[in-house]
Amino acid sequence: RISISCLLPASWHFSISPVGCPRLLNSTLRQVVVIGVLAAAASLLCYSLVVVRSKYGRAARDRRFHRYLARVTDTEATDTNNPNLNYGIVVDCGSSGSRIFVYCWPRHNGNPHDLLDIKQMRDKNRKPVVMKIKPGISEFANSPEKVSDYIFPLLRFAAEHVPRAKHKETPLYILCTAGMRILPESQQKAILEDLVTDIPVHFDFLFSDSHAEVISGKQEGVYAWIGINFVLGRFEHTDDEDEAIVEVHVPGSENKEAIFRKRTVGILDMGGVSTQIAYEVPKTVSFASSQQEEVAKNLLAEFNLGCDAHQTEHVYRVYVATFLGFGGNAARQRYENSLLTSTALRNGLLGRQTGVTSDSPYLDPCLPLDAQDEIRQNGQTMYLRGTGDFNLCREIIQPFMNKTNETQTSLNGVYQPAVHFQNSEFYGFSEFYYSTEDVLRMGGDYNAAKFIKAAKDYCATKWSVLRERFDRGLYASHADLHRLKYQCFKSAWVYEVFHRGFSFPASYSNLKTALQVYDKEVQWTLGAILYRTRFLPLRDIQQENFRGSHSHWRSFSFVYNHYLFFVCFLVVLLSILLYLLRLRRIHRRMLRNGSSASLWMEEGLPPQKISAAL
Repeated sequence: RISISCLLPASWHFSISPVGCPRLLNSTLRQVVVIGVLAAAASLLCYSLVVVRSKYGRAARDRRFHRYLARVTDTEATDTNNPNLNYGIVVDCGSSGSRIFVYCWPRHNGNPHDLLDIKQMRDKNRKPVVMKIKPGISEFANSPEKVSDYIFPLLRFAAEHVPRAKHKETPLYILCTAGMRILPESQQKAILEDLVTDIPVHFDFLFSDSHAEVISGKQEGVYAWIGINFVLGRFEHTDDEDEAIVEVHVPGSENKEAIFRKRTVGILDMGGVSTQIAYEVPKTVSFASSQQEEVAKNLLAEFNLGCDAHQTEHVYRVYVATFLGFGGNAARQRYENSLLTSTALRNGLLGRQTGVTSDSPYLDPCLPLDAQDEIRQNGQTMYLRGTGDFNLCREIIQPFMNKTNETQTSLNGVYQPAVHFQNSEFYGFSEFYYSTEDVLRMGGDYNAAKFIKAAKDYCATKWSVLRERFDRGLYASHADLHRLKYQCFKSAWVYEVFHRGFSFPASYSNLKTALQVYDKEVQWTLGAILYRTRFLPLRDIQQENFRGSHSHWRSFSFVYNHYLFFVCFLVVLLSILLYLLRLRRIHRRMLRNGSSASLWMEEGLPPQKISAAL
């Protein structure tokens, strides 16, 4: 007989007796019951683990998807009535004008591994809170006392959008770039002093002396790199096997093991005057000479984006280099100056009149076939007519790269650490996008072979045909006749800078040319606010830890509670099964003892001697 009773949660009792059933049937029934219970328990446990894993794996994927989707469709007006929103302001003081950007972010989630979720603020009409004024701040070099009056309209604009109650905790950064860099230090100092003196008198923003400065081109490049990678979600941690990862030797921890994290993207930006490249250098670099090491110190930036200086998961080593004179327009100007000089010299030596009149123009391989152009300089005019020879154009402009024979160098012989081409990704902006998309209509994923073929075909097309296509609206809406005329040159220039200057192989397939990221123009000011507010989460983390110390059980996550429940369930189930098996053994022993006693009684022994006989 197997008897089971329990007092909780209510008093109940039942018993199972083998009497009345054949022994074989009872034994088989017990085995079937035990095996069935074990199988059911195992199935329930496996099913529960699969459900929890799939639920939370799907939840993690959903969170990532919603974060990306939020960046793509982040067009809703900012809820200024939300008390948990924080704000930050960055003023970009450029050479041609100044722009103010207002950013916002919710309260930090308390996880020290996560960065602030910073977004651009949007007004009631869902438009980004941005305002621009002209001229550039450097125009006030001789009258620095007027700088505050110049910048006040921007600050009043921001003050109208940021809730009044948040002004005192809203950081304001005024960062000056190209125009201010060329001014003497004394004039820079006078302008900044006027700002830090007058602004706190009229506005309550969180603003100190260190919040107004002239940043270097290196800093601007780092901020741009941070902004692009932040929008792409490359600073988020992931266990997704589909995500590209990279092995990183964290700066300052050479004796520690390497870590694996999301692969960041490099950026290529070619403007009218300069070209810039920035990318992460995940592994420790070596130098060919001490001079190269000294130069590299000015090109490599090491920084921690995390709020905890002792954590290394957000430590990055980024290479940033800016090349003046290598922008698309500046390169064309250098090319034309070279044509003037070399043609004049050749005409003088050979007694020719090439380019002097429109009847005997200089045959320029970098202009479309039969396109005409003029170069005017110092009262001289040189006449050009295009031959549309893309390969010859590339050959002519190669010396303008100023490459050297030294290893690990790029344009102008500047040091460049090796790029791991098999495990890297780059985004090309500005001229990289215009040269591939405006006319050739192949922006996005870059393919060198297809680009060369399209560029060759374009250059070899007669100018009259190109004009007809332009009139029919077959090119991008913002493409003009200037773009059509110099597309051949700029295609060759972009190709040579990328492949010969920066040494990317022709087979490289991880370059994307783009004008925007997720349909939004990403400014370097986003990277600036992200970097300069990196310690703000510490306050929220400390508050979260304080709450957690007073409510210990609430700090356990849902997943861990369920795992604990399943372990306890399994232990209890095994205990019950062991107890049933023990009862079974006791029952069998009692049956054996009972049968032995019956035999002794049949022989006539008294009952009190049975135990002694046993």
